[in-house]
Amino acid sequence: MELRFLGGAREVGRSAVLVNDALLLDFGMLTANPPQFPLETPTPEAVVVSHGHLDHVGAVPSLLSGDARPPIHWTPPTYELTLTLARDTLNLHGGTMQCPFTETDVQRVTQVSQTHGYRETFEAAGHEVTFYNAGHIPGSAHVLVDDGETRLLYTGDFHVDDQRGDVASSRANGPEAAVGGQRLVSGSTARPDADIVLCESTYSDVEHDDRAVVEERFAESVQTTLWEGGTVVVPAFAIGRTQELMLVCDAHDIPCYVDGMGKRVTEMLRQYPGFVRDEEAFRRAISHARFVTGRNGQRKRITDQKAAIITTSGMLSGGPAMTYIPEIRANPMNKIAMTGYQVEGTPGRDLLETGSAEIDGRRMPISAQVEQYDFSAHADRDGILEFLESYRDSEVLINHGDRCEAFAEELRADGFDAAAPERGDTVSA
Repeated sequence: MELRFLGGAREVGRSAVLVNDALLLDFGMLTANPPQFPLETPTPEAVVVSHGHLDHVGAVPSLLSGDARPPIHWTPPTYELTLTLARDTLNLHGGTMQCPFTETDVQRVTQVSQTHGYRETFEAAGHEVTFYNAGHIPGSAHVLVDDGETRLLYTGDFHVDDQRGDVASSRANGPEAAVGGQRLVSGSTARPDADIVLCESTYSDVEHDDRAVVEERFAESVQTTLWEGGTVVVPAFAIGRTQELMLVCDAHDIPCYVDGMGKRVTEMLRQYPGFVRDEEAFRRAISHARFVTGRNGQRKRITDQKAAIITTSGMLSGGPAMTYIPEIRANPMNKIAMTGYQVEGTPGRDLLETGSAEIDGRRMPISAQVEQYDFSAHADRDGILEFLESYRDSEVLINHGDRCEAFAEELRADGFDAAAPERGDTVSA
């Protein structure tokens, strides 16, 4: 088997791996100014996509801009999320160098799409492919590729439940039941046999706090602010994080509004209850939340409510957060609860480091309290090592991280056959 790394090697973003010069795994973009894309746009016989985040699917429609029409294989939620992200990219950047595709290309995606469930083996470009739940977001998949001689397991992004417990998200069991993992999706338990494992390493040097502890700290902080008469703005990624926080708010009986792209994503996920951990809890969380229309000055009125406002963007780089932050920033009784990693150079990172941020073109000092919570949907160091323990006899290739080479070296010291390819490398196995 031959693997060519077009992106995602020793970096987080623009994941793209070409297998045997025929099967393309993911085709994403690296969010930057300007955005960065894989080294080249290949003409594969088929495409397989692991999950619906920009760094894995952001450039997929551009594969259809020429004459080629390769089938694109994914789970149903990943297909829907890709279309949502593509249309958002068109709305924001269509016709510029920041958007490598057109509306016509997005329409072509619908024509070549082929959806599959977990553990359903299908054929793609002469390979047998099987999806397994990766536990990252709804529809996220480990991808097992078999070319008849070699079995490759591409982890995509994944999350495993903490072995100290499990999530029982029913309110009947109380908020304290949220132990061990995400409320939205079950952690990955699949460990299919593989000769090569291509493993993400985003948090290879981080140990996440126990999720129940993080959740309880978040809930207590938000409730305290509301009791004191303040408002809490909760910047959140639209895909996965918004829905996770809706579930948390419902479990802890925190009144909440939901705004931004997360509304569309939530509505879409209602169609695929088999891809969430607890269908009833998800329905209850949707009923508990109030969805913002944005009409007639609604957003400014909401900032006077004693409620949590879950809104995009997660890094304060756009979206309805641009309305909410200026409205609540001057009152120290209010709070901004950041819930995701803040990339260097984003307003969210600036806010955490300096207490001010550039919002809608203006540098704003923030008097409201600012807090950061780790609701990561990636496996941490212990989770990655627990996962890889099943593959001590396999070749391990490390990607999707800021310290891939260092982590591969640590694995070699522990007896693994591990390496970290560079972008542009071709690896034969």
